[in-house]
Amino acid sequence: MGSDCPQRKEFRLLPSLLSADFFNLSEQVHSLEAAGCDLVHLDIMDGHFVPNLTFGPPVVKSLAESSGIDFDVHLMVDRPDDWIEAFDFPNTRCITIHAEAGNHVHRTLQSIRDRGMMAGLSLNPGTPLDCLEYLWPTLDLILIMTVNPGFGGQSFIPACAEKIEAVSRLITERSERGMIIEIDGGVNRDNLGGLASKGAQWIVAGNSVFTQPHLGQAFKELQEIGKKNWKAQ
Repeated sequence: MGSDCPQRKEFRLLPSLLSADFFNLSEQVHSLEAAGCDLVHLDIMDGHFVPNLTFGPPVVKSLAESSGIDFDVHLMVDRPDDWIEAFDFPNTRCITIHAEAGNHVHRTLQSIRDRGMMAGLSLNPGTPLDCLEYLWPTLDLILIMTVNPGFGGQSFIPACAEKIEAVSRLITERSERGMIIEIDGGVNRDNLGGLASKGAQWIVAGNSVFTQPHLGQAFKELQEIGKKNWKAQ
């Protein structure tokens, strides 16, 4: 994914399909597309790394074939190396793994990049930042979990706001221009602007989009709040 791609250079509000109505999934994705959404977040859970199961490659393949929307794939799985090929669709822009998953994180990140996708590392609320030290050259994105992973609809953990600021400072100190900070969990209309102002460029939103009566309008309003407040590196 080239550095000239607007998704790397501008703010993005990413609806999380974990909160979608699975019975009407295709219809809802098309509604988001019509509203100008070009990137959605896919939480892939295996029931082992987190105590939940979501959707697998066949569902994502159907979305890839029926829409032009791009995918931000978040692998909440053990042995992520076994999953990368399965989610390497033309629509996939980024695959993110967890720092605690797998035995060879550096190799896994590099294999994602070798496929032409952005490589992301996800940090749980309790994951220390020193895990980033030797991984910077293989990273395009850092996903800061602002809830404990595994379930949608959780409340934002306030201490994670400090983590966003700390990661933003690290990126600035290292002059890692173009490194994306993404956050996921507990985002709503009330806290979105403040989180964007701390440096969160990609913000995942689930219930705050999919529980609204007008899906496209909800997306547009949240996207605009983030766009106005995002502090570029």
